[in-house]
Amino acid sequence: MKDYRRFLNPEVVSKLSNMDLKARLVVEGFITGLHKSPYHGFSVEFAEHRQYMPGDSIRHIDWKVYAKSDRYYVKEYEEETNLKSYILLDASGSMAYQSNGLTKLEYGSYVSAALTYLMLTQRDAVGLAIFDSGIRRYIAPRSIMGHLNVVLKELNGVAASAETNVSATFHQLAERIKRRGLIIVISDLFDDPQKIMLGLKHFRHKKHEVIIFHVLDPFERTFAYQAEARFKDMETEEELPTQPWHIWTEYRELMKERIETFKRECRADLIDYVLMDTSVDFDYALFSYLNKRKRLH
Repeated sequence: MKDYRRFLNPEVVSKLSNMDLKARLVVEGFITGLHKSPYHGFSVEFAEHRQYMPGDSIRHIDWKVYAKSDRYYVKEYEEETNLKSYILLDASGSMAYQSNGLTKLEYGSYVSAALTYLMLTQRDAVGLAIFDSGIRRYIAPRSIMGHLNVVLKELNGVAASAETNVSATFHQLAERIKRRGLIIVISDLFDDPQKIMLGLKHFRHKKHEVIIFHVLDPFERTFAYQAEARFKDMETEEELPTQPWHIWTEYRELMKERIETFKRECRADLIDYVLMDTSVDFDYALFSYLNKRKRLH
């Protein structure tokens, strides 16, 4: 079994530690400008115990645990955070496609891991929803650093399967997530664009901020196949023999139009749209977006 920690190599972590992700719109409890968490002591939600360390306030020592173990343990609480983030990762069959050694799902998993680390270092709560035709797995947002391993282990075990129903999933999650926050979608968006946009607008109607990372393989964008080929739908398994050069021009035009539609519709609804190509290192693509976002605000 692969090591789930592969999603966060030291070089990427060192870059993320200097990066702030700022919310652009008015999000519940979020401070305008660079993200600064206004913590004042401990909040009300108990998270876990940890061993007492010199410098800790003695008022947080759990004396009941001391009576049983003759050791000092401090009650650690999950702090109220300014922002709750929800990463929605598409794990439908089409996300298993790859032409350069890295599937779109693996690429999306690396992006998810990096963003999870970033949010937690900002002391924000972050959750994960893995979906295909519905919600396959949901991990509620938490802000303690130990939550990182929970998310990484989940990402390590995810596999692409089933058909896509992006719109229905978005509507379901929009009703489920009550508190306004940051919705981060990582998907190839292979579904009806208008239905997808209706789902995204549902999030906006609920006052969430939304970022879309549209992950595509370079061959999906260019259709640069040279030989006669048989194409297989990774979700329905339907096969279609074709001579790529006969449809090359039309395909590229349709793909360009599809991407432009998402860009235009997202811009109109104040949704950040980020096109990601799996041939570009995920950390470079992510840092480029975060730096651009930082400059704009």
